[in-house]
Amino acid sequence: MIKELMIERLRKIEDLEQRQLLKDIVSGVFVNLIDYQEDMNNRLEERVFNEIEDLENRFDIFVTLSAKQDVDPIHPCLFPIRPVDLESKTIDIKHLLQLLQHKEHVVLYSLFLACDSIQIQQLLSEQRRFHGTLVTTEGPIAIQVSLTRNTDYIQEIEKLYPIFQLNGLPWKTINHPFAYKFFHVNLVDCPPLNEEAEILEISVDLEEYEPKKRLNIVPLWNIERHAVKNVGFPVPAIDKVNYEHVLSLRKMGTEHGYLVEADEESVRYVKRSIDEITVVSPQDKSGVWQLIKIVKMEEENIGKLQYELVSNRRIAHFTSRFASKHTANVKTKGEIIRMVNTFEAAKSFELVDVEIVDSFSDASFTYAANPFISEMIGENSHKRIMLLKFKAKIDKDFLANDILSFLVSEVQRHFFEYKCVGVWL
Repeated sequence: MIKELMIERLRKIEDLEQRQLLKDIVSGVFVNLIDYQEDMNNRLEERVFNEIEDLENRFDIFVTLSAKQDVDPIHPCLFPIRPVDLESKTIDIKHLLQLLQHKEHVVLYSLFLACDSIQIQQLLSEQRRFHGTLVTTEGPIAIQVSLTRNTDYIQEIEKLYPIFQLNGLPWKTINHPFAYKFFHVNLVDCPPLNEEAEILEISVDLEEYEPKKRLNIVPLWNIERHAVKNVGFPVPAIDKVNYEHVLSLRKMGTEHGYLVEADEESVRYVKRSIDEITVVSPQDKSGVWQLIKIVKMEEENIGKLQYELVSNRRIAHFTSRFASKHTANVKTKGEIIRMVNTFEAAKSFELVDVEIVDSFSDASFTYAANPFISEMIGENSHKRIMLLKFKAKIDKDFLANDILSFLVSEVQRHFFEYKCVGVWL
């Protein structure tokens, strides 16, 4: 800035000899001094910024979807949430008949609906039946099916919460708008079937939801599981009761985030260094430990995606790091706005207003993205309502309400004395 200002002032000197003389003086002395000062300022800024260690960004969860046939088995950073989704599945009529005979739940397959959360809630509440066809070796058979939410991927998210607690790391709501849009197609009515026949194809007509139906869709995230053996033998811990098991991270990459996946009885606490994880455990023998690797997302490694890549990553600001290190809540509207705006997911939204009301009877556009930590948040029946009013900066798509639910759930984690509700203006 100063350098440009000096150059601009030099241009205004009409006497060319004086301009050249001043230019030589400035170039020889002041420009180098300015460059030195700017370099020192940048170093000081970087030093202050790095004073607060930002471990959180190592544990950012990224999610997206892919067609089953397009999943890259050697992708460097995106992996199926459930590897079983990639396996070929067939339905045995004999097994299907046994389930029907015992009046057990019969799931034909799963599908994804590209609908917003309000449409999905309406579909679930209606408990509708749809017509379909089983194409068998003996001809087509008319059937009736129902749709129920497939919670497999929501359960995978829930499993991460106690693992973060075990590793002594703060929980951050996972932004997974796709997980709530998967459905099981359940067989509810079917004529008698021949055990010797084979099912060749299953088709279902979802009527007005048919254009939103997506088959053979696989959710992906940047989580990979590894089995890692101890480095050497366990050594007694400082308490002289437990043992330290050292796990090397060099081969898997020290730039990623790692979580020890084990039961509470096996782990007392976890210590971290740049290239190692030390598990303090009552186990006195070497063994294999299960590690969850949260892969660092590099743009050049992502490649072309069919669906949007979303995450719970915060924008790297000093204020965000400082606030995360000093966890005392500031109970102001400005703090809530700052909290929301720290997330990359909020770039298309604007939190316009925050209002505390005694009751709210209108339709909410959000749902709880952390239902498994309700024991901390407590019952909502007696709480006042914190109404978070948002405005979309761009046209809303079918994920907008789900991303809004993520942002509201993050506010809820910090303001558990209120029931947080998100609405659009």
